[in-house]
Amino acid sequence: METNTKTLRLIELFGSVQGETSFSGLPTTFIRLASCNLRCTWCDTPYSFGRGDAYSLEEILKQVKENHLKWVCITGGEPLLQENVYPLMQALIDLGYIVSLETSGSLCTQRVPEKVAIILDIKCPGSGMESKNLFSNLNHLKNNDEVKFVIKDEIDYRYSLDICRKFGLFEREKQPLFSPVHDELDSKLLIDWIKRDKIAVRLNLQIHKFIWSKDTKGV
Repeated sequence: METNTKTLRLIELFGSVQGETSFSGLPTTFIRLASCNLRCTWCDTPYSFGRGDAYSLEEILKQVKENHLKWVCITGGEPLLQENVYPLMQALIDLGYIVSLETSGSLCTQRVPEKVAIILDIKCPGSGMESKNLFSNLNHLKNNDEVKFVIKDEIDYRYSLDICRKFGLFEREKQPLFSPVHDELDSKLLIDWIKRDKIAVRLNLQIHKFIWSKDTKGV
């Protein structure tokens, strides 16, 4: 594969620890791609909406190698908007990295390489983007994929329950991720709802926002 002629528009590339999902706490290289087709009300990375800077896949892979970290997370913005994300993911897999992809759930994920763990975000009503959900993605989840719900209030919580029941997400080996909107929904209240309803979910707190300021970039 020619990696020096294919380019991607990046916002940032950095090493840190994964702040959420079942990869939480693992030292990870983050590749944040530019642009997003959604505008969630609670978005914590609006700076990714811009065009960013163009890098060849060769340059990106070089920077990833220099971090010497086993795990790589491709995020955005919406990374699936850029065609060359697919050869990037495959190249990382071929090099032996453990790769996860954070996607909004509004675009088809069927072309994502099988070994990539997809973190699929289902948009709740509180995001303002509920109509953009592409539910067909839930019909071809792999065992290593995870489904995340960012929950703003009890309406979002009830919506998440309905989707999980409709698509059998409570029966998956990877439990659904229920993530309270930081500084909007008290995590203790979300825990109370989970305990009350006795559901098989993983509470998904963004630990990087407790370690650093919620507005800190590159962490």
